[in-house]
Amino acid sequence: MRTDVPGLPSPHPLIELLPAVYLEHDFLARFLAALDEVLAPVLLSLDNLPAHFDPRTAPEDFLAMLAGWVAVEPADDTPPDRRRAAVLGAVERHRTRGTLDGLAEALRLETGGAPVEIAESGGTVWSATPGTPLPGTRRPWVTIRLAPPDPGRVNRARLEELIAAEIPAHVGFTLDILPGGAR
Repeated sequence: MRTDVPGLPSPHPLIELLPAVYLEHDFLARFLAALDEVLAPVLLSLDNLPAHFDPRTAPEDFLAMLAGWVAVEPADDTPPDRRRAAVLGAVERHRTRGTLDGLAEALRLETGGAPVEIAESGGTVWSATPGTPLPGTRRPWVTIRLAPPDPGRVNRARLEELIAAEIPAHVGFTLDILPGGAR
């Protein structure tokens, strides 16, 4: 997390908190200066704590911690601005998780805004009896078509992991990545 920053000034030097009678003692001044050097990163972190908990302004190491708190796992090679956007919108996306809108938003976020087209097999059923068959004659399925501007930069395996995590467990999927942003 936070590390020692050489020469970082203390926002609240300890020597200033002493009565004037102690200001002339050289040993005390050097001792408190050493403590100030150790405490400066801690005090500055505490003074800036609200900025550390805001994904828009958090330092990179805190952003990784915030991502864990809101159950977001951006890939290591994700650009910082997209990582921040993922953490910032995580709570709203959790509300729509498992829905078409939630899946489309997760894919747009992962691909940097690529157009997403989703078609589902549809069908719902409700029953008080366990083991009631699902509606339709085949397994529920989702077909996803992405049109990224540069398909060569898309990590297909990462997208498939994301889709599998976003859709209900019993639903299968097909992922089509269209060439050159075509729709």
